[in-house]
Amino acid sequence: MNTRQRDEAYIAHTYKRFPVELVSGKGSLVYDENGKRYIDMGSGIAVTSFGISDDVWIGAVTAQLSKIQHTSNLYYSAPCAELAELLCKKTGMKKVFFSNSGAEANECAIKVAREYARRNLGEDHYKIITLEGSFHGRTVTTLSATGQEHYHEKFRPMTPGFLHVKPGDEKGLSKLFETEKIAAVLVECIQGEGGVIELDAGFAKAAQDIAHENGALFMVDEVQTGNGRTGALYAYENFGLRPDVVTTAKGLAGGLPLGAALLSEKVENVLGYGDHGSTFGGNPVAAAGALSILKRLDPDFLSKVKEKGAFLRKKFEFASGIEAVSGIGLMLGLKTVKPAAEVVAAAMEKGVLCLTAKDKVRLLPALNIPDGLLAEAAEIIKEAAAL
Repeated sequence: MNTRQRDEAYIAHTYKRFPVELVSGKGSLVYDENGKRYIDMGSGIAVTSFGISDDVWIGAVTAQLSKIQHTSNLYYSAPCAELAELLCKKTGMKKVFFSNSGAEANECAIKVAREYARRNLGEDHYKIITLEGSFHGRTVTTLSATGQEHYHEKFRPMTPGFLHVKPGDEKGLSKLFETEKIAAVLVECIQGEGGVIELDAGFAKAAQDIAHENGALFMVDEVQTGNGRTGALYAYENFGLRPDVVTTAKGLAGGLPLGAALLSEKVENVLGYGDHGSTFGGNPVAAAGALSILKRLDPDFLSKVKEKGAFLRKKFEFASGIEAVSGIGLMLGLKTVKPAAEVVAAAMEKGVLCLTAKDKVRLLPALNIPDGLLAEAAEIIKEAAAL
């Protein structure tokens, strides 16, 4: 059997894969089993921050592999501690809990919110408000937090304690605090899976203020938007926010599984010994990879991410067949006249790999994609979308 036949025979049918087997690559170029070249405009859904087989990342990861590949969290590990320090120094947060994924990072945030509220507001303050159109993970609890009803249909009953309001509905948010016992508000600054939709900055600030005025936490999910994706280290910086908890994953370790919940001074000591844990969280190899990523996300580099995003936006705005462009930095959504899936398929045929998000073509290239490849990919996508 070939790879596709084995996949069909032995892997659970939870993914509708594109008809491409990727076997190798370098930077923003990847190749399939037939040697066909593609420009990667998806980076593994915002994961391979510096592209495929990045030399700096490989050096950091293989150096750690030659020392120790895993140690449980019963022991100290230098890469884990160094990564936590770097995250805290770059964000002003005080503590970090490491996990393996964005869903697990959000599970940690939910635990922190409920325990903080129990101590400070009372046992009955356990509900968390999220936004309609949000996506926070695929565990039963983070799926319950997700504000998209169709994700709930097959897996009821959902975990209780989650309420959803429309993005921008400040009055609706305030009303929930009047009628419900709220522990926290959790938002994405850009709803990636929801269609690459930016949160209104005024509403984001109001949501933070309303939460704090009522003694609740304000938490930001940066799983897809974080680690330089928007041209800021974390997207909340673009909105002038001061979250109590920030969750992240995806691009953090450049291709290895690693999630993190960043805890502010307000909540740094909410979790005590035995309150939470993760066998693989903070794995030294994944942490070494993440250090190689974060150390390069300095202001000069992030400004270049913004420039690349502005270049793409200019290319697509007013282009034939493209009705609107959304997103920030190198997290963009294209509302196309043709069905998004049709545009993605046409671009793939011409050698560019894109993604979809609801009714949009979604672009998440490596943060360091060369300008020449970016321009080439943009022209091919424009051709695919043109009427």
